[in-house]
Amino acid sequence: MKRTVVLCLIAVLSIGLFCGAAIAEEKIIKIGTVFPLTGPVALAGQRCKAAVETAVEVINNAHPEIQVPLAAQEGVLDGYKFVLVHADHQGKPDVGKSEAERLFDQEGVYAIIGSYNSSVTKPASFVAERKKKLFMCGASSSAALTKQGFKYFFRMAPTDETESIEFVDVVEWLNETKGAGLKTIGLIYENSEFGKHAAEEGRKAAEEAGFQVVADVPFNPGATNLNSEVQTLKAANPDVVFAANLGADYTLWVNTMKQMNWLPKVALNYCSGYQDPVIAGQLGKDGDYFMGGTGYSPEFADMMPAVAAVEKLFKEKTDGVPFDSDSIQEAVSMLVLAQAIEKAGTLDADKVAETLYANEWESPLSLGGKVAFSPGGQNIMAKSLITQLQGGEYKKIFPESMADTEIVFPMKPWDQR
Repeated sequence: MKRTVVLCLIAVLSIGLFCGAAIAEEKIIKIGTVFPLTGPVALAGQRCKAAVETAVEVINNAHPEIQVPLAAQEGVLDGYKFVLVHADHQGKPDVGKSEAERLFDQEGVYAIIGSYNSSVTKPASFVAERKKKLFMCGASSSAALTKQGFKYFFRMAPTDETESIEFVDVVEWLNETKGAGLKTIGLIYENSEFGKHAAEEGRKAAEEAGFQVVADVPFNPGATNLNSEVQTLKAANPDVVFAANLGADYTLWVNTMKQMNWLPKVALNYCSGYQDPVIAGQLGKDGDYFMGGTGYSPEFADMMPAVAAVEKLFKEKTDGVPFDSDSIQEAVSMLVLAQAIEKAGTLDADKVAETLYANEWESPLSLGGKVAFSPGGQNIMAKSLITQLQGGEYKKIFPESMADTEIVFPMKPWDQR
């Protein structure tokens, strides 16, 4: 009897040791994503999620036909594969924070990619910093995010600070080349981390250039009515509007201006619903002649030839919807992180962070072609162009040296479209 018990114990221990060895040999790196998969900007969040999935597909499997670093091999560090764990922050900062904690503490993810909304990225990235874990940010544009002195935070996209300067450059260019006589600026923005910082940077850049800000109009994200806000803009009648309106809020803003039969001469949009090709398609002619900063659209194919093969995989996950300025940056986040892990030769977060800072990264999916980080984690090679929607296509307008189309100025009235 005792001999039988001993044999059973030996068998159990052997099985346990065998399973333990198998687990130890499992070469996976878990990456968490935190995006708005439900709520007012769910479509954008779902495409960001699909972009990270696409990047992982490229990295994990041999794709010699794709001209992107690591695409020709399978995985990193001699066979490690990435596994994604997704979370939905619903556009709510408190949910984003708790989901970041869950991903690190319960799911055991190595790093997080996210979070689209700057208001969510701020608390979620604080969780990562406290835990000394990497946080890769694709598209959240609040300039404040890379001014916190964080060690483990890295952002790919331009900030609302740089976009504000570009917007003012466009206004000055119109005054100089077309005698536009633009003098006044209005601000409309969602009352969030993203919107408030965009408005602050927009005001700062405008006033430093000598323009007068005549309207400052915040609204709550997910608004169902923007009548009073648009009426305030219309009453002030600024020559130019800088807008920070995401997703459905952008659509509502455009539709409300049409209902009130009012438009500024120029409308420039931060990382917003303007950049969303689905929203542009839904608005049709009503979306034309608006402008904004754009890091990618299908019209950039001649400038970014490596995107096509990756975008083909992406479209399989999005029912044919192409990359946009935001989603492609999330793919870049994953690809740059994978390159850094491979180059560092380790999963030690401190060494990978040091490697991210110490090198310039090839990035064929970025308009600038490369990625490099300054202290605080901002990609100093982030680049965008000013585009204008004409006939539903994003036409390159500014700088003039890269323009492919003449700007339509002022915006055509609603009844002349």
